[in-house]
Amino acid sequence: MADVIFFEKPGCGGNARQKALLEQAGHRVVARDLLSEPWTPGTLRPFFGDRPVADWFNRAAPAVKNGEVVPETLDEAAALTAMVERPLLIRRPLMQVGDRRDCGFETDRVDAWIGLGGAPAQKMEGCLRPDMPPCPAPKTSGD
Repeated sequence: MADVIFFEKPGCGGNARQKALLEQAGHRVVARDLLSEPWTPGTLRPFFGDRPVADWFNRAAPAVKNGEVVPETLDEAAALTAMVERPLLIRRPLMQVGDRRDCGFETDRVDAWIGLGGAPAQKMEGCLRPDMPPCPAPKTSGD
C-alpha cells in the first residue's frame, strides 16, 4: 500500500478517525503537525491542486466561523499568505503520497487516489459535532 504523509492538528478527533481509516486500509501513516510545519506559499500551494481558493480553508477555524476571514473574498496569494501566518485556516488533513498532494478527506476522492480497502463511504471531514466550539489548541511541552 502507500506511505501517506499526513499533516494533522494534533489531538483532532477527525484527523484521528481519518488516520485510523487509512491504516485499516493497509497504508502507513506518517503523521506531522500541520500547525508547526514551516509553511511557505510555495510548499503549501501544491496541496490544493485545481480546487477553488475557497475550498482550501478549514471552515471550522475560529477566524472563518466568526467572519474575520471570508475565503470567498481572497485570491490565491492572499489566501496563502493568511494560511502561512495562521495554519489553523488550512483545510485538514494535508496528505502526500509520492509526488501527489491533496487536502481534505473526501472518502470517494481518497479511495480513488490510494484506496480505502472497501471502507464504507461516511463523513470523515470536519467535526462530528458542529455545535461544539473549536477544538482547543494543542498543548506544548511547556503547558
